[in-house]
Amino acid sequence: MTSTSSAAAVHSLRAEALGARAFRPFGDVIAISAQARHITINQGSTERYHDLAALEPGAGGRLIVSLFRGQPRPLPFALSLMERHPLASQAFIPQSGHPWLAVVAPPGPAPTAHALRLFVCRGNQGVNYAPGTWHHPLLALDAVSDFIVLDREGPGENCEVIALDRPALIPALDVQSLLSQ
Repeated sequence: MTSTSSAAAVHSLRAEALGARAFRPFGDVIAISAQARHITINQGSTERYHDLAALEPGAGGRLIVSLFRGQPRPLPFALSLMERHPLASQAFIPQSGHPWLAVVAPPGPAPTAHALRLFVCRGNQGVNYAPGTWHHPLLALDAVSDFIVLDREGPGENCEVIALDRPALIPALDVQSLLSQ
């Protein structure tokens, strides 16, 4: 599945729509769904979708709330690095309603380009990366996009960045078609 025959051949990623089952090895999907535990509150005027993610601040850490503003990435886009947060989880909750991408690999040793998975996320789906999950930095599509980010503040080094063994290509995508599946 490589696009060239050179020694540093580019690995082309296959996109899949974000779903809770497929994303489970990497963390949690944060979204309203029939499967989520929900209860009616506030005298019947509000539906609460409860405990959607296992937020973990890690030993000695505390959860903080930040706002990230992501610039749109044109596709195709070549990935050259991944990062992870070994001490705590990190959640991204979109606020702008635009589709976006999550590229992940399982916790453990530094991943190769072939180990990466590409998820296309609706503008109302967030993710919570489990501690140690490899992921690419924020990948907004189409327009400038704002995200609420739940992250760790505390002692210790909680961000590790690695270079991939070869570039991984996110090809041009028909995002709407993928999301309608």
